[in-house]
Amino acid sequence: MAMMNNTSKKPFSFPPGTVIRGKWYKNIYTVVKELGYGANGMVYLVQGSSGYQALKMSDSNMSITSEVNVLKSFSKVQGSPLGPKLLDVDDWEVRGQKIHFYVMEYIQGTDLLSFVQSKGFSWTGVLIAQLLSDLERIHKEGWVFGDLKPENLIVTGPPYRIRCIDVGGTTINGRAIKEFTEFFDRGYWIGGSRRAEPSYDLFSVGMILINLAYPTRFTKSSDGNMKQLKQAIDSKDQLKRFAGTIEDALEGKYQSASEMRESLLHGLSRSHSVQQPKPKVQRSVPRSSPSKTTSPHTSRYQNQRNKKSSHFLETLLVVIIVSLLYVLYIYGELM
Repeated sequence: MAMMNNTSKKPFSFPPGTVIRGKWYKNIYTVVKELGYGANGMVYLVQGSSGYQALKMSDSNMSITSEVNVLKSFSKVQGSPLGPKLLDVDDWEVRGQKIHFYVMEYIQGTDLLSFVQSKGFSWTGVLIAQLLSDLERIHKEGWVFGDLKPENLIVTGPPYRIRCIDVGGTTINGRAIKEFTEFFDRGYWIGGSRRAEPSYDLFSVGMILINLAYPTRFTKSSDGNMKQLKQAIDSKDQLKRFAGTIEDALEGKYQSASEMRESLLHGLSRSHSVQQPKPKVQRSVPRSSPSKTTSPHTSRYQNQRNKKSSHFLETLLVVIIVSLLYVLYIYGELM
């Protein structure tokens, strides 16, 4: 489970077995292994009193407080949680240094990119639709996720569900984006603003769809812009069903995540109906007696013919009998 973007120097290094004791609440956690690190801190898998948990530590109280506030806000949003559940917030004094930390639910699963590579690209639509539903809910609460990318998205289950494991980039709507990754950043590709707004997240969702078709990603050309991105979309058959949705997201045409979700599902249903025509029924005709190969229509027609023939014979017989009786009657009168 990859937790964070490993692009900066490790702020801390504590080996497995290290015991962390909370200064205020006295909870004890034992380090199991490192999960990841980034500019704002370090994340460890720890063993707590109720099992495995994820612990994020930082020397910046401000960054820890900010992320704790995000998780608290997420917990109030109706529906399935996108981010991990917050479990504890405390300080740890070690080697004369005060380290701020919070403990959260350890979300077990596979990162989105690995899941799609393993299970197949056909899972993309339903998982991205889930993500957009979650984004709609947090956008309505006044938050923008900011640093959306497959590494931060974990697929749990079955039943399969997409969850986010790093809320470090989550920003209040209207402010400057706190964290971003270039490949998924609107400013990097098209020079769009890095203002926290729903369309920023939706641009990143469009780039996530592209990334799932280009697992190793690609670099921006010297004149890289929408033209390069459209060429990348057109070059992958996997993206054809999503092409219109992705391009509209990259161009900022959606007002909300729910609008993008509707477009995504419409594209999926349309491609499904095209790709799955009604099967043609082929009747096998065995090489046997003709009576076994006649169709129901032929059988009905044959029965009708037989009935008509039978009625004709009966009528003819009645006419003959009546005629004979009439002849005998006339003969008797003459005698």
